[in-house]
Amino acid sequence: MFLDEVVIEVESGKGGDGAASFHREKHVPRGGPNGADGGRGGDVILVADPHKRTLIDFNYIRVFKAEDGVKAVSNKNGRDGEDLELKVPVGTQVFDDETGDLLADLSAPGLRAVVCRGGKGGYGNLHYVSSVRQVPRFAQLGAPSEALKLRLELKLLADVGLVGLPNAGKSTLIAAI
Repeated sequence: MFLDEVVIEVESGKGGDGAASFHREKHVPRGGPNGADGGRGGDVILVADPHKRTLIDFNYIRVFKAEDGVKAVSNKNGRDGEDLELKVPVGTQVFDDETGDLLADLSAPGLRAVVCRGGKGGYGNLHYVSSVRQVPRFAQLGAPSEALKLRLELKLLADVGLVGLPNAGKSTLIAAI
């Protein structure tokens, strides 16, 4: 089966939350803040693959989500979310389904287009220390994810064209070949 147009939904990863924690040790009664930052959410990337010929893979699974960033724990930064790479055939055009805008034209092998950026990780309470506020008891939440509805269209280029007058035998020629 050959498929040259499909509508899919993609969502990037949410950023991880920052941590609000404090340095604790046996002989350090009031350690300062040491909250770490949350991880960045994963991006959704479309990659032009010369080995793909059709968009049939997107007919069965239509919703794709990148990995969320992990929240920070104590003074350890959260892990970044994995980027999601979707392989599409060379010649695929990517449109925003709601507005109809052309987002990317993947016309050469290996071209990459980031269609959804992952959310930024939140800052821990260590970032909010100042001379006035020495013990902040809060941290920033991670940035939300982006979601898009995309229309993928595959441009097909013919290797051979056949032009002729009506009843000139074009179909007979193709049947003989």
